[in-house]
This record gives sequence, C-alpha cells and structure tokens, in this order.
Amino acid sequence: KVSNAANVIFLKRSMRPGFAGIENELLYDPKTMLLFGDAKASLTKVVSALKAL
Repeated sequence: KVSNAANVIFLKRSMRPGFAGIENELLYDPKTMLLFGDAKASLTKVVSALKAL
C-alpha cells in the first residue's frame, strides 16, 4: 500500500482533477512530493539521478 511508504513521489501534469474528477487524498499527505510534467520523462530523470548517487 502506498499509505505505508516512507516517501511518495506523485507524478502529475497539472493540479487539475483527473478524468474522473475525483480528488486524490494522497496529494495532501505530508510524505507526498509532487513532480509535475510528463510521467515517462520525469521518471526517467528521477531514475538517472538515483543511479548517479
């Protein structure tokens, strides 16, 4: 479960509601970090940065 994770990266293109129009309460969890942009491109950059550590 995501709620059990120590940290969460939430990939999102904008702050607009999704297709269903339902707000995701995970967005307001203090351990959630928002990363705006294209999910594939953003995740590729995150993985590259982590590999460089």
